[in-house]
Amino acid sequence: MNYKSICVTALVLFSNTAWASGEKMDASSADLTHLSLEELMNVEVTSVSRRAEKLSAAPAAVSVLTADDLRRSGVTSIPEALRLVPGMEVSRVDSHNWAISARGFNDLFANKLLVLMDGRSLYTPLFSGVYWDTQDTLLEDIDRVEVIRGPGATLWGANAVNGVINIITRSAKDTRGLLVTGGGGTEEQGFAGVRYGGQLGENAYYRVYGKY
Repeated sequence: MNYKSICVTALVLFSNTAWASGEKMDASSADLTHLSLEELMNVEVTSVSRRAEKLSAAPAAVSVLTADDLRRSGVTSIPEALRLVPGMEVSRVDSHNWAISARGFNDLFANKLLVLMDGRSLYTPLFSGVYWDTQDTLLEDIDRVEVIRGPGATLWGANAVNGVINIITRSAKDTRGLLVTGGGGTEEQGFAGVRYGGQLGENAYYRVYGKY
């Protein structure tokens, strides 16, 4: 591989956060192929108005990638997954650098798109953009990705000029146990990931993962 990275992180969530996230995960992780058109329009999103609302009632151009979408598409990274979203401009500059934006103004140092993970900004202070190669969260731990195409600075502040991407991960309570993933191909010659989650006490859970 031209690019190798190892990322290890630990996440501890307490019961109130775990329970709230767990309830949302049950609804959003359902198999969407079994839903009617009316039910699809009732999929819940939280990034448009910073509160839970139906997709059909959201006052913005918003797309949602569910965990099932990510699994079926065969993508191996978050930037690749964003290629599935209509209106997104995703370009791979080299083996590990990406240029991602919406509504134009796309280059390696694009800073007009706000990227969040669980509501927290991922931008770097160096140029107010995102180093996409460092966003190595296991795709199996992502509950859904909400993408808003259009201005969102009124609610989200700086950087949300052309849109907002909110990556929502699964609760640590719902990822207990061992997970091992791996694969290879002509482009990505070999990759692997390991994740283990457990319970520290009655009200605390953790998740540890590594990628290669």
